Amino acid sequence: MELSLKIENLEYQYSKYRVLDGVDIDIRKGEILGILGPNGCGKTTLLRNLNKNLQPTGGCILLDGTDLEDLSKKDIAQKIAVVPQTNEIQFAFTVREIVAMGRMPFQSMMGGESEEDKRIIDSAIEKTGLSKFSERQINTMSGGERQRVIIARAVAQTPEILLMDEPTLHLDISMQFDALNLVYNLSRETGLTIVIVSHDLSMVARYCDRIVMLHNHKIHAIGKPEDVLTPDNMKTVFNVDAELFFDDKIGKYSVILHNSYNSNSYD
Repeated sequence: MELSLKIENLEYQYSKYRVLDGVDIDIRKGEILGILGPNGCGKTTLLRNLNKNLQPTGGCILLDGTDLEDLSKKDIAQKIAVVPQTNEIQFAFTVREIVAMGRMPFQSMMGGESEEDKRIIDSAIEKTGLSKFSERQINTMSGGERQRVIIARAVAQTPEILLMDEPTLHLDISMQFDALNLVYNLSRETGLTIVIVSHDLSMVARYCDRIVMLHNHKIHAIGKPEDVLTPDNMKTVFNVDAELFFDDKIGKYSVILHNSYNSNSYD
């Protein structure tokens, strides 16, 4: 049976400030779904509700028909993994030690690594191209390399759903492509469902099967990139003059920005 994740009439507010207002999304098995919107629109808040780091103030999130509120954090972690926005790790763990942390939801307090755990850890390291770095301390690695380790940790968690919060925010351009190509290929090869939060128009156009565009804490548009990334929508939500085009060279969509300045922005 395919695991499903449904967001039904989700609301969330900090004190009296409403951040999410009546959000409905049916996340499909094996798709890469982009949650797109400007800063402050509720993207990260939505993601944090999806793994029970926050609790909705209205509506619900259903994991395979069960409300997340009725599941333990360990139950959720066996199905959903997270790649956070920052990957600062202060201690001198090796790459393998970090990746092995992905197996913790499946282990007892005193059980340690099983042979199956070791096989999964080794496979995650190999899949993410980290075999030669296995015993290297993570605090000696570049930002892009550390991001790859965090993705490997999530892969070792053997999730069915992967949540990614601005996964390319602190990476240079080549590392951005490395990280996103990696998760894109994992999704296509294994059927992994991926939810990516971003404000990067071109990135979601290139990698996502569907896009949810948030504006004023509600869904402004949802659908395929060509249906969501219209000039009118991008103007309304991001205040930019832009258009979507299909890049024949790479066989994917991209976005061209014509003008990001609006003389009335500060009136």
